[in-house]
Amino acid sequence: MKLKYIGPSFGVDELTNGKIYEATIEDQDYYRVIDDSGEDYLYFREDPGPTDGSCHGRWEIIEE
Repeated sequence: MKLKYIGPSFGVDELTNGKIYEATIEDQDYYRVIDDSGEDYLYFREDPGPTDGSCHGRWEIIEE
C-alpha cells in the first residue's frame, strides 16, 4: 500500500511531510513503512511521530 505522511518532518532518515511511502499493515496499531532511511520500520497507525513524542502527524491512504 502507499501512505502519505502529513505532519512535521523529523529525523534525517525518518518521515518527511507530504512524502508518499510504501507500507504494509503490521497489526491493528502499526504500519511497517519504508521510511527515508530506505529501511522498513514500525510507525503508529494513529499519530505517527518520533519516539520522543515531540511531534505527531497522520497518514493519508493513497493506495490500498
